[in-house]
Amino acid sequence: MSSAEPAKSLLALEPEELAERVVQLGGRPFHARVIRREVLARGTLDYGSMTSLPVGLREALTAEVPILAGVEADRTVARDRTVKLLIEFTREAGQDALVETVHIPPRKPDSKKGATLCVSTQVGCPVACPFCASGLAGLTRNLAAHEIVEQYVRGRAIGPLARSVVMGIGEPLLNWESVKRALDVVHDEMQLGARKMTVSTVGFPDRVRRAARDRPRFQLAISLHTPDDDQRDELVPSMAGTPIEDILAAGDDWFRETGREVTYEVVLLGGVNDSAGHAQRLAARLRSRRATVNLIPFNPSPDIPYHRPTPAAVETYRSTLEEHGVVATVRWSRGLDGTAACGQLRIRAR
Repeated sequence: MSSAEPAKSLLALEPEELAERVVQLGGRPFHARVIRREVLARGTLDYGSMTSLPVGLREALTAEVPILAGVEADRTVARDRTVKLLIEFTREAGQDALVETVHIPPRKPDSKKGATLCVSTQVGCPVACPFCASGLAGLTRNLAAHEIVEQYVRGRAIGPLARSVVMGIGEPLLNWESVKRALDVVHDEMQLGARKMTVSTVGFPDRVRRAARDRPRFQLAISLHTPDDDQRDELVPSMAGTPIEDILAAGDDWFRETGREVTYEVVLLGGVNDSAGHAQRLAARLRSRRATVNLIPFNPSPDIPYHRPTPAAVETYRSTLEEHGVVATVRWSRGLDGTAACGQLRIRAR
């Protein structure tokens, strides 16, 4: 490695590589396990706090092995205490590698429950849904597995985590190998169980089936948004021409393979896809399936030409689904005033 190249971060090292590096710096192999536990399970972000390590090893690690690869470029705190981090990772071909990660605390400040962490999987997004800010600038690159794990580590450093949603910037199943490796680490070393992690995708059928075969350790949410093929082609242009029934069939295969129900997500856009008729047609597609629906009222963002539905329209949609035998919930997003809500995340300059 030339002197111009940055040192490989701790999270980018495989456990065996870290053990070798620790021994090179004067430690013992078991110290590597201590370090990973401190960082991943406890959210410790500096070696100086790892008092179970020899002082000399702590100093050598500080100088030679940075814990994190990225830099916190900005932090925004919303009125409801939701924290949004802007993280800059290694640039490629002169392009910025900025992503956003959101730490959503329990609603009650005195609650002992952990937070929900929303993480990103790509720098930018190739899906380009017209109602979502994340895809406005297109895709720059995939995140590496350690860059995804780093978001969890930074989130845990803010406070305890109870669950996570892989619903930030990017389409997770188009970066499947990195996402799978990262979530395996989060499951095994950060102790977030499979039922506490949800991956959200627009539902590429072959990608859903591939993930189902790989023994996934998470719940699946498919962003459907509408029961009508023509309208879905407009709302999810990267999947134009893929029939909704093909997506639902892949969801059925997911359930058969994993035994876990799919959640179908609908971002409700005022006057666009929020009518009772939409709800009735969606119910007709889902009533015979093991699935639930998560309704997300649109969150306004600059340069996005849509608006929120009325609370009455949201309730009518929800109650119409339930009247037709489909379980549905409404998720009013947190962090709205900090541009940290669902659909508001995007690559932003400092």
